[in-house]
Amino acid sequence: MTAPAHAAHLAQLNVATLRHPLDDPCMAPFVEMLDPVNAAADDAPGFVWRLVEDGAADATGLRPAGEDVIVNLTVWETQEALWDFTYRSGHLEVMRRRREWFERHVEAHLVLWWIPAGHLPTVGEALERLADLRAHGPSPRAFTFASSYTAAEAMRHLRAPCSGQDEQAARSTGLTPTGDATAV
Repeated sequence: MTAPAHAAHLAQLNVATLRHPLDDPCMAPFVEMLDPVNAAADDAPGFVWRLVEDGAADATGLRPAGEDVIVNLTVWETQEALWDFTYRSGHLEVMRRRREWFERHVEAHLVLWWIPAGHLPTVGEALERLADLRAHGPSPRAFTFASSYTAAEAMRHLRAPCSGQDEQAARSTGLTPTGDATAV
């Protein structure tokens, strides 16, 4: 069996606290950008998956972090693919205008973490990673663009020498300590 091109994928969650309800005219420019930006993400090199509410085109109706907080949960083949989409595409216009629509966060609002290729993270898992980042700072378990870790570093972190449970979890990721795929 051939190993997948990427044994691990990068999961990303960001949360944004709305300044106004989505149906407020002040939010219209943001709402108008949702479909084109989501379509661009879906077509971006390295894009794997994004959270979408059942029966909707996006996840803005989901409010697992509070009534005034929207979430964006995506999976990418590599950190570079996510970076390129975030900062080198039409998405950058949304980033430039975010203060018009969203409150400034004092705590971390973005978290990245490595997952086994093929795994789709749950909202609960994503919120737990964000809580971990907020409570403990960046680590191979939960990090940011500015404090990133490789999939191999995340694997080594899971393989703590004194914990058989962590070692078993590391094997279940399908990664070797070098970040290569294991044979299945």
